[in-house]
Amino acid sequence: MTARTCLPWPDKRLRTPAADVAGITDEVRAVWTDMVDTMEAMPGVGLAATQIGVMQRLAVVDASEERGKAVLMANPEVLHASVQLREHEEASPNLPGVSAKISRPRAVTVRFLNAEGEIEEKDFVSLWATSVQHQIDHLAGKMYFDHLSKMKRDMLLRKAKKLR
Repeated sequence: MTARTCLPWPDKRLRTPAADVAGITDEVRAVWTDMVDTMEAMPGVGLAATQIGVMQRLAVVDASEERGKAVLMANPEVLHASVQLREHEEASPNLPGVSAKISRPRAVTVRFLNAEGEIEEKDFVSLWATSVQHQIDHLAGKMYFDHLSKMKRDMLLRKAKKLR
C-alpha cells in the first residue's frame, strides 16, 4: 500500500473523537496497511487512524526492535492500567520537531477487535504500553501534550509554531 501524510497540528480532526468500527472489512485492512507503512516511514512505534485523517477507531503499534510485529487494533480500550508509572519522551508526526517527557502507566491490558474480527485482550508493557496509550488518546481527540501542565504545554506549542 502506501505511506500517508499526517495531518498538521492544529487540524481540528486531531481534536475530534473517532467513530467505532462496526467490523473488520477489506477497507479497514487497507487502512491498517497504510498505517503500518506510514508508521514505518516516520519511523515511529505507533499510529492512530485520526493522525492521517481517517476518523475511525483504528490503531497500529510496533515497538519491537526487529520491526514487522505490528499489532492491529480496532476500538482499543484500556481495561486495566498498572499503578507503577513509566516516563518516556513522546512526540507526534502531527507536531514535528518537539517532544515532551510524559508519565503513563508502565503496563496496560487492552481489549480490541483484531484483524480476524475477534475480540482480543492483550497485555502491553514498557514502550508498547506507552505507545498503545498514546494511540488511544489520539482516537479520543487528545494529544500527548494534554498530559503536561498548562505552562509546559504552551511552551511546547510556541516552540512548534516557531519551527513551522
